[in-house]
Amino acid sequence: MKQLSAVLALALLMASCNQLEKTKTGLPYKIKKGGSSVLLKNGQFIEFNIEFKVGEKDSILNSSYGHIPAFMRYDSTQLGKYNFTEVLPKLAVGDAVTFTLSIDSLKSMGMIPEFNKTFNKGGVIKGKVEIVAAFNDQPAVEAAYKKEVDAEKEREIKELNAYAASKGLKTQSTPNGALVVLESPGDLANKADSGKEATVLYKGYTTDGKVFDSNIDKPGAPDFKVVVGEKKVIQGWDEGLRFFGKGGKGKILVPSMLGYGQQGAGGQIKPFANLVFDIQVTNVGIPAPVPATPAPKPAMGMQEHK
Repeated sequence: MKQLSAVLALALLMASCNQLEKTKTGLPYKIKKGGSSVLLKNGQFIEFNIEFKVGEKDSILNSSYGHIPAFMRYDSTQLGKYNFTEVLPKLAVGDAVTFTLSIDSLKSMGMIPEFNKTFNKGGVIKGKVEIVAAFNDQPAVEAAYKKEVDAEKEREIKELNAYAASKGLKTQSTPNGALVVLESPGDLANKADSGKEATVLYKGYTTDGKVFDSNIDKPGAPDFKVVVGEKKVIQGWDEGLRFFGKGGKGKILVPSMLGYGQQGAGGQIKPFANLVFDIQVTNVGIPAPVPATPAPKPAMGMQEHK
């Protein structure tokens, strides 16, 4: 009998340890303490890693782990609704919190528009947040962010160099770390320098070979024209195109931070995705002048007096 009581007591203890708490808006969560008893203070800037998984196989929706942590200012008067920020008053540096988001609840709150293949009715999103550091002033958090961005760039450039080596590609580097493969440089007397307009055929894909965009071998696809230096394309392109002349052909390997970065793009390019572009520069010329915008006519009663 005493042995049975001990087993029951152990079972109850384990159940209580695994029990989730809930925020005011119903978010289930559990905190794993990191050793510090000094809770976050209102007004501090916090650095944290965050990750979301969905589905039976726990597919990663988004994750900052191994990349650039997220940064935000902790304002205890502006805590979110049905998200991890509700738990911030209970956290210290080093703490981790796991939580689950009901997809049905997110739908009813208008946080997702419709159910789909990713966000299934009755499903959940599993979240994890870990507090990395806290800062008391803007310069300190800016320095920490810059350090993380620089480290991310170094990781990505190292990954792209390894990719190039695995493919036997001979590369040159742009000032900020994009890699250029010159299969044929083209007419270097007519280079795509700053201020020139380059007409480009391209195919873009991730380093695992998944194509996300192309105008090569697509009948009727419009020419893609880029005025180099206008910063209307990703930085990796703006730097890489300068290596090519009219008729040039090759590749531009773009680190994520010179591409679409931690946001990704269009659902096809994931956050922190390094990209590869096969390109052909079919023409280089002077861009057409931008038509002057006519001055607005004066309103009635405000005509110019001579």
